[in-house]
Amino acid sequence: MKTSLNTLIANFLEMAGYLFSLDSNESLISSIQKGVYSTRIKDPSNGIWRINVEGTFADYCSMREGDNVYFFIKRKIYGIGILTNVGLDCKYLNYPLSNNPIVQTYENVEGNILATFEGINSLHYRFICTFKPSPFFFNNGIDMDELLSSSPSQFKILRAFHKLSFIKFSDDENQAFKNIILRRNLSNLENTNNPNFLTSNFVEFHQEIASKINNNSSYSLSIEPFLSTIQERNGQIRHEMAVEAALIYQLSIQDNQTLTIFGNWDYLSHQVIASPFKPIDYMDKMDVFGYRYIINQKPTISHYLVIEIKKGQVTSDDLIQLMKYVDWVKNEYAFSDYSMIEAFMIGYSFTHEALASFSNIIERKYIQGARPSIPSEWNNVKLVTYAFNEGNNLLEFHLVS
Repeated sequence: MKTSLNTLIANFLEMAGYLFSLDSNESLISSIQKGVYSTRIKDPSNGIWRINVEGTFADYCSMREGDNVYFFIKRKIYGIGILTNVGLDCKYLNYPLSNNPIVQTYENVEGNILATFEGINSLHYRFICTFKPSPFFFNNGIDMDELLSSSPSQFKILRAFHKLSFIKFSDDENQAFKNIILRRNLSNLENTNNPNFLTSNFVEFHQEIASKINNNSSYSLSIEPFLSTIQERNGQIRHEMAVEAALIYQLSIQDNQTLTIFGNWDYLSHQVIASPFKPIDYMDKMDVFGYRYIINQKPTISHYLVIEIKKGQVTSDDLIQLMKYVDWVKNEYAFSDYSMIEAFMIGYSFTHEALASFSNIIERKYIQGARPSIPSEWNNVKLVTYAFNEGNNLLEFHLVS
């Protein structure tokens, strides 16, 4: 039976997407066969994780069942997959304590590894995510130039894909990925016996993973080893990226104290581009960006989230930087409507100058509607302090009154 392209697209709307970079077609086939992706992680240095590993961990924390999966190899993009839960989640530690900044021996963990990659080198693959074809992984890859030219206005994050193992992008950009891949494979979709599908034995591999996990919490992601090794005696954290990762992790596990401050968000990402396109190293990036849908009205977005983080003391210049990101989101995402934005400034403490100038820096006057136009004011920025809590090994957040 033939399946129309419009029907396929309607069935796979409104999910975030991940683009994973691989080095060979052999890696692609292996990942699809297993229905598992993992990032190769460099060993920790002096018992402390590198900052880029903290960022990778944050990306894993934000993964949710239903997000789409694509692979990038030598200019070509392959898809389409979808993250799927094995047990209670779609992302896990590949072996117990693999989030600890220690180097273990292969013999000690071999029997507990969820997914093997390159034999003894499996030690370097510390986090995994699980996925399945949706509807298929197509054998024909789409060239990056063709993808970008298919819907230029939709591709934002992809244009900053540089020296990264993978990236996350929003629903709109994800839909643009799916549109071009489905259109280029329409003849394959009309004949599901076509050999242009990459086959997968993911069910068998996922069952093996499930049997090892079996409600074993030692495979669950945890932020504690990232924080406890770089906390100061006063509760301050030495790396801003670790604070980002902790915030995303705590929101993803629905930590009550964190939700009370920041609320619940349907999409979360970090290090999101917030400047016109220019050389990658000079691009501004929001520490945390997100959005939520109107309840029961997905995909209509009700609010956007903008968060700037400083590991130490927040100054007036930091507040100005936050507002640059707020203005960017207002123009690029929120249809010039400030009321759609909720912003937060997080730091260990705030200078007296920052507190004194806060109201003047963050206030925005704008016009809502037309005929009649309504003069409006916006100041929806909250100041938040953090500190490491040794009781629960999480960050504790407090609003600055």
